[in-house]
Parts: sequence; structure tokens; C-alpha cells
Amino acid sequence: MNIKHILRKRVILLLALFFSSTIAMNAAQKIDRIEPTNWFVGMKNPQVQLMVYGKDVRAAEVSTDYPGVRIDSLVRLDSPNYLLVYLNVGDAQPGTMNLLFRAGKSKTSVKYELKARDMKGEERMGFTNADVLYMLMPDRFASSGKYLNVKGLNAYSVNRKEPSLRHGGDLEGIRQHLDYFNELGVTALWFTPVLENNSPDHGKSSTYHGYATTDYYRVDPRFGTNDDYRQLVSDAHKKGLKVVMDMIFNHCGFEHPWVKDMPTKDWFNTPEWLAPENQAKAVKTKTVDGDQITNDKYLQTSYKLTPVLDPYASKVDLRETVDGWFVPSMPDLNQRNEHVMTYLIQNSEWWIETVGIDGIRMDTYPYADRKGMAHWMEVLNTEYPNFNTVGETWVTEPAYTAAWQKDSPLAEVNSNLKTVMDFAFFDRLNQAKNEETDDWWKGFNRIYNSLCYDYLYVDPSHVMAFIENHDTDRFLGEGQDTLALKQALALLLTVNRIPQLYYGTEILMNGTKSTTDGHVRRDFPGGFAGDTRNAFNKAERTKEEQAMFSFTSRLLHWRQNNELITKGKQTQFIPFKGVYVVARTLGDKAVMTVLNGTSKTATMSVARYAEIIGNRTEATNVLTGRKIDLTKDVKLQPKGVLVLSL
Repeated sequence: MNIKHILRKRVILLLALFFSSTIAMNAAQKIDRIEPTNWFVGMKNPQVQLMVYGKDVRAAEVSTDYPGVRIDSLVRLDSPNYLLVYLNVGDAQPGTMNLLFRAGKSKTSVKYELKARDMKGEERMGFTNADVLYMLMPDRFASSGKYLNVKGLNAYSVNRKEPSLRHGGDLEGIRQHLDYFNELGVTALWFTPVLENNSPDHGKSSTYHGYATTDYYRVDPRFGTNDDYRQLVSDAHKKGLKVVMDMIFNHCGFEHPWVKDMPTKDWFNTPEWLAPENQAKAVKTKTVDGDQITNDKYLQTSYKLTPVLDPYASKVDLRETVDGWFVPSMPDLNQRNEHVMTYLIQNSEWWIETVGIDGIRMDTYPYADRKGMAHWMEVLNTEYPNFNTVGETWVTEPAYTAAWQKDSPLAEVNSNLKTVMDFAFFDRLNQAKNEETDDWWKGFNRIYNSLCYDYLYVDPSHVMAFIENHDTDRFLGEGQDTLALKQALALLLTVNRIPQLYYGTEILMNGTKSTTDGHVRRDFPGGFAGDTRNAFNKAERTKEEQAMFSFTSRLLHWRQNNELITKGKQTQFIPFKGVYVVARTLGDKAVMTVLNGTSKTATMSVARYAEIIGNRTEATNVLTGRKIDLTKDVKLQPKGVLVLSL
């Protein structure tokens, strides 16, 4: 081959490269998606972060000529396939703007909508201690049958015979049973997470529970659509029911796009185990979801939350708690990255504005960065001063829980979190149910000795109490001790707390986690096609189920709009001869919850409780409507309970 021929080939090659690069530069910049999918005008914070996804979008310049909108900054992340655009929309009106993306000579215009808000942030009212929350799992409550085989998702199956696979419940199924909640008497619904969990099934395991988010702006298609969610909330409101949304800022799902293409090196905590050079060092790790394949670079959380507040905590303990992954399939988000935190904050605001939720329950609260979460709550409290958020703070000591409440003098960092979950109440009550109440420590002494530390809380009426939930054994275990359950419910619904019930307790649903969490998350009978009976219908409940439903419903309806419970002063008496009494007083009204903590007949001494009873000679048992003579001591059946209206 001669030199001229070689040179000619090189020239042709160079020209080909030149023209191909020119074509690439002139090709339209592909924008895959923008999050949030829209935004709102009139927010107190005029700035919104747009996270733009698209191949090589990082290099783009962005502009808009929409009146009242300016671009504050562009943040170019480590990955070339993301761009953060910080817009200021403080002077904008509702409408659709054009965002112009330029890369070289290419131009791409994308429409982006700014919406009007349904109401001002101050007008959004959150749940309070006047409410009773009813917690349910959408996959396990009821199915409309509309979303059983959704195309375009990673491989999954619907199999009600397997406790850890999907069972097919959906939002429309819940909506069809809103009257049931009114009949029962609850006032707020807390659904476990409803956002997309596009993780494939692993054997007989799935993410039916919803705690592995793969799209923060989309309802899981197996539950329905964003519009279905909005309609459900709207219809719930028409029936006087509030809706609380379960959110997770600590981690996302492994199939989220961020995992395959990390926006920044520090978008996740301790992600180095995912690096290709470390993937060859595979080892089997035991987790709460079973065996997982990881390697020696993987950092597992210890699940021990005390180091977050421990004044003597070592760095290694704190790092394991906060930076360790919950499980290998749930990447741990880094809230110390300001862009991550802004993304999450905006997401919570977007769902409030878009769907109209009345509260948030934040999962795994202390596992996330403490200061980042405090900033989130500060933003939400500013934008929505009457809204409410409850954080899962799973330590069974009142001093720990109290330190997480907003304005607590016990904490160095103000969490700004209005409501905390009372795991101490749950823990002590579940011990007490198996004991005889003695003169000192056992039985209902455990509750007394927990509530006596309420002085640690800034506001005990912003503490959420419960006797069970989706992460614990059912209160009934594998049995049906209705006497203990009635005592627990009477106490839960009369003390100075925000009460939370777990679905199906009112019809004696039981189970333990001895083999799998799925056994405490069974399907509500009658919610699914093919069920042999319908427990939503009184006529199809067993005699025992109906008795418990009636007991619970009567107490719940009595509690509604009852200022004695929501505003009344609380007085508790040290258990005496096996009898524990908690009273609420307001003006000339009073109520006494009386519990016999023994398996023998007991007596309530009227004279001992004279400071509450006063000169009253008669009371009404709220649970039965019967009159109780207070001119003499009151006999109590074994494990008996009275709720006396004075």
C-alpha cells in the first residue's frame, strides 16, 4: 500500500469522525425525565431543584423565558447523565414553561408545568390526638382486581399462598371500603408505602411491603395510579377520614436508577462494595430478609439506635448505625449530601400538594442523618405549620423517644419532629399481658412506670401509642386472649396519646413473625376475590369477631370529638391490689379506665379514687352502657376492664 493511499484513508477517516461528531453535537439532547414532574407557585421557598435525567445531559446549558422564573444555578454532578437545575419561581404564575437545553449546537425544548396550589400551607391540618390512626398494608387489605398483572415491571408474581409474595391488594380496593372505617370509628388511615417498588421477586420473597422505593414520583402500578391515590384521599376526606403517607428517606430500592448510575460518589453511604473490583469478593450475609450476597466492603447497619444520642458513642458504632445499609437490597441514602436532602424534602412537599395527604409517617427515622432530617422538618413546619409528621424511633426507653420530639431540652440537635412513636408503651404492655399485676414491677406496673416519665416529653399529646404494627407480632400472638386485648384497647384509646390501631385487630386477626413477617400481614378476609367469607360484612363475621368489633367500635365512636380525652388532665394511680386506674378530667367531667391486672376477681375501692369520683354516686360503663353503683366498692371480673364515665 503506497503512502498516498494511506493518507487518503486517514483523511476519509478524519472526515467521517468530524461529520459524526458534528451530527452528535447537532442532535437533540435527549431528556429522559425531570423530577419533580411539576411544581407549584406560591410556596414560601421560591426555589425548586429539578433533577434532569438524560445521556450526557450534565454538559447542557439551560435557559427559560417564562415570566417570573430565573435559573439560580446549574449543578453538574459526577455522572454525565444527570443535571441539577435550581429554579427560582417566586414571581411566577401558574402555567407551562419551556426549558431550553443546549449542548453544542443542539437544542432541546422541554415543557414544564407550574401549578396553582389547592390551598395555602397553613390551611393543611394534620392528624392530632383527636384522631385514631388505622394502619394497613395496601397489598394485604383489599383488591379491586384491576391491577393484578401489570406489564413492563420486573418479574413478579401474585400468589396469596406465599406470605412474602404479592397478594394483589390495591388502592381502589381500599377506596371501596371507606364506609367500613366509618363504621368502625377510626378517623385516619395510615398506609404502608404506596410508591413504586420495581424489584424482582427473589424466590418466595418480594417487596410487597413497599419499603424499597424505585420511583419517588409514581404510585406502584400494582396499587394503581397517582390519580387513583388522589381520588382515594379525596373520597376519604369526604367521609371525614384523614390519610397519612408512609415515607422512607433512609434508603431506596436497589432497582432505582441511582444505583446503576450514581449521580455523585457520595449519593449513597458506603457504596464501595458495589464497585466492579469488589464484586468478585462475594460472600453470603444474613439479613432480616434472608441470605444476601455481598462482600467484605459491605457495611451493614447494627440496627442499634442508641449511638445516635449516646454522649459517649464511639465513631465506629455511630457509623455502623447511620451509614450502614438496612439490607443489601436497600441502598442507604446520604442525607449529608445537600442535593440528596433537597430532593427528598421536595418529594414530601410534592405529595402533600399533589394528593392532599394529612400527615407523614417517616420510616427508620434515627437511621438517617440527624441534622439532615431536622432540616427537613424545619422546612415542612415552616411551609405547613399545622401539618403533622410522626417518626419511627424504635427504642423502648421514654428518655430516648422524648429526645427526638421537637424542642426537647434533652437533645443537642432540635429534631423539629412534632410526633414520636411510643415503643415503650408497646413494649411494656406486651410484657404486662402475660403477667399478674403485683405490688411493684409486674403487669400494669410496667405501664405505670413508663407513663410516669411523661415529664420528659415536651408534649405527651404528640406521642403515638400502639399495641402492635406490621413489624411486630400481633398482640394476640397465635391465640385469642380477648380479655387482654380489650384491656389493651381500652387503655390505648383513653390515655394521653395519639392511638394507632393495626388492621384486623378488631376482628381478632392474629399471628407471629416466628417464620416470616407475612404471618402478621395476612389478607383481610373478604378483601379478595375467592375469599370464603367477607369480614367487612357483619353477617359474615363469627360471633367472637363481631363481639370484638362491637367492643372496639363502641369505644372508638365514644372517643370521637370527646374533649375529655383530647384535652383532659391525666391522673394515674399506682396499681393497688392488682387494679390499675387511669383517669381523665376536664371541668366537671371525668372518665376512669379501670383494669384488673390479675386472673382473679378483684375490687376497686371507691374511697381510694375519691379525688376523681368526688360525691358522684353513679357512673356509666362506656363499654356496655350499664350503670355502676359508686356508693360501694366495685367488683371486677378476672382481667376485667371498665371505662367509667362520671
